[in-house]
Amino acid sequence: MAQANRSIEIGTGLFVLLGFAALGFLTTQLPGSGLQLTRASQSYPVIAKFDNIGGLKVGAPVTMAGVRVGEVSAIALDSSVTKAVVTLRIDRRYDDIPDDSDAAIQTAGLLGANYVALTAGGSETYLRSGSEVPLTQSALVLENLINKLFASFAGKQDSGNANQDDASSGGSGKSGNSDKKDSAHDSKK
Repeated sequence: MAQANRSIEIGTGLFVLLGFAALGFLTTQLPGSGLQLTRASQSYPVIAKFDNIGGLKVGAPVTMAGVRVGEVSAIALDSSVTKAVVTLRIDRRYDDIPDDSDAAIQTAGLLGANYVALTAGGSETYLRSGSEVPLTQSALVLENLINKLFASFAGKQDSGNANQDDASSGGSGKSGNSDKKDSAHDSKK
């Protein structure tokens, strides 16, 4: 009986230990952690400047046509043009990305993490180490959209109240017109 309990305890302990090991591995695979247990591949840096990067983080994926082609390696602010400078590390296997491609910050799902999506241009020359992506589209910040939506509803609500006020004053204006008619009728008498 004691031997059976001992083997159950060892089995449970190994299961918990395996769970912690899996959790540790998955934590290193998160885009924002900066730690990855994959072999570092040969890559080249490319720069993209954005007006707003939203929640983009170092380590976020860079994709092209849905395929991961690199990752974000650095984010800085260029104070001379007040834009965020994002350094993208592109895997050397993808050395045929046209130099007139564009970069957009996208969101994975409704509340997912941000990533950079490259869309190929039509140029016959390609991005090289240190190149700058000429066309960029900033992040769509959900909070800003919600604020604009509420502001537009509030504006419609206020204009609806103004129309009601005009209607009520117009109603009193009609009674004022009838008073004028009555006074004109009285003056004829």
